Amino acid sequence: MFGMPGVHPRGSKNTQGCATQRIPSPKTVEIPLSMHIGKPCECLVRPGDVVKKGTCIGGGDAYPSVPVHSSVSGTVKQIADYTTASGAVVQSVVIESDGQDQWDEAIVPPAVDSREGFLKAVRDSGLVGLGGAGFPTWVKLDVKDKPVDYLLINFAECEPYITSDFRTAVEDTELVFEGIQAVMKYTGAKQCIIGVESNKPEAVKLLRERADSLPDVSVKVLKAKYPQGAEKVLIHSLTGRTVHVGKLPLDVGCLVLNITSCAFLAAYLKTGRPLVERRLTVDGCVAKPGNYLVPIGTSIADVLEAAGGCTQQPEKVIMGGPMMGLAVPTCQTPVLKNNNAILAFSGKMSRQREESACIRCARCITHCPYSLAPAAIDRAVRAGNVQALLELNVSACMECGCCSYICPAKRHLVERNRLGKQMVRDYLKKEEEMKHA
Repeated sequence: MFGMPGVHPRGSKNTQGCATQRIPSPKTVEIPLSMHIGKPCECLVRPGDVVKKGTCIGGGDAYPSVPVHSSVSGTVKQIADYTTASGAVVQSVVIESDGQDQWDEAIVPPAVDSREGFLKAVRDSGLVGLGGAGFPTWVKLDVKDKPVDYLLINFAECEPYITSDFRTAVEDTELVFEGIQAVMKYTGAKQCIIGVESNKPEAVKLLRERADSLPDVSVKVLKAKYPQGAEKVLIHSLTGRTVHVGKLPLDVGCLVLNITSCAFLAAYLKTGRPLVERRLTVDGCVAKPGNYLVPIGTSIADVLEAAGGCTQQPEKVIMGGPMMGLAVPTCQTPVLKNNNAILAFSGKMSRQREESACIRCARCITHCPYSLAPAAIDRAVRAGNVQALLELNVSACMECGCCSYICPAKRHLVERNRLGKQMVRDYLKKEEEMKHA
């Protein structure tokens, strides 16, 4: 299933040497109460309430979910509606900052002396997958009775432009290893492998120097190839194990965490300060490309201004990388927990070529990490043929974009795969409803 074909986009790691800078608190932040895969939080504040940095503003017992905290100190101005990338409408909390950035006095380091206490701490921290997926981390770490042979630390950072994880590795090295040791202790993981691509030699050196003192932690250098950081691909590259369709990493004894998630978790266990800010790579047509520490809920417009503003009018602004990131409809869109980059592209960099007829070259098949047939899926979507989509296993697509990237006809293949997956979901839902009618 995994030959790790992938593609070799230009790395464009322009900001790898840029140390992290903290941006000033914006005048206002808009914090959605759903920044994770799962149920939205219940709003715990009202307009006029005074909050501090780290105050819990969204919570509840819905499963799976994680609490949401204020990223500034100030006054709640409005409870608004926010439209997510999937089109769902959830509540958001608009807070006017007082410019003081005072932490909530109630924040203390969590008391952790058991597996249950550890999971509660991870949940209370508000941590979600910081590599982009946004899955509640406490749910992932709740391994129950399943044995964990390998804790795998995802430091591939294979998307072009993004270097925020690199800055975590070189600036917060000790926190990374403290987080690893905590996770291993409470999940029972036998070994830890840090997977890092070969285009990060400075980070490899630092990580190996620290890992040498830990007998159950090692660093493995991987080929710099996209999508090396995809969870199932990383598992295969580091362990040789294959996670088949419909299965989870735990089914093959693996647990995968992003490197920045590990560092944050260690910091939280020391301080009790929840997830209220993100390190972002800001690049493209900005005056000061770099890595910035940004309060969650800050508008993209404010982030771009902090990076010196745009040198040209951007035609496309992306949250995340150019392969799997999402183009935003407006620069008033707020920074979310699982954002790791903001890329502003102008003119030629952002324009898509017109589609032309498929030339049957099969590059989309040979470069697909899952050996799918994107061109055939494209035809099935256009024909509305759900049975063909089921046979073509469209639901296995991880939407990495390799097919669209490599296609000489510039077919919008990943978008069709996404449509095909939704067609299958709608069909299966209707079939289930008919069974119970």
